[in-house]
Amino acid sequence: MSKHNLFVCKSCHLSEAQPEDQPTDGTCLLDRLNQLNANRSHSAELEIQPVDCLWTCDRPCAVAFSAPHKPTYLFTNLPTEETATALLQFGDRYFNSKTGDVPWKQFSEVLQAVSVAKIPTLK
Repeated sequence: MSKHNLFVCKSCHLSEAQPEDQPTDGTCLLDRLNQLNANRSHSAELEIQPVDCLWTCDRPCAVAFSAPHKPTYLFTNLPTEETATALLQFGDRYFNSKTGDVPWKQFSEVLQAVSVAKIPTLK
């Protein structure tokens, strides 16, 4: 089975007033995702990759799920505190779907409250 990727924007910050000596909200989300994923029995199925920027700066924090022959899901406006677990649950559904389609009703409440884009598979 091909690798599934979760791209996490490290540059995202929810507030312009964030001190420069503090890690960005995107980095905090990345760290939390890595921490939670390490404790999962099927952590090797999802490669969490930091990226410098996903160009959604007016809608931080941002992540994207991507895999060959599946649509890409871009999530923005993510609150960092509640989202890591919800994102990994979504990742399980995405991984387990042969087509990569995850019905909206299977999104957690946290993810239903953020901005989502589903980008079609290349044919």
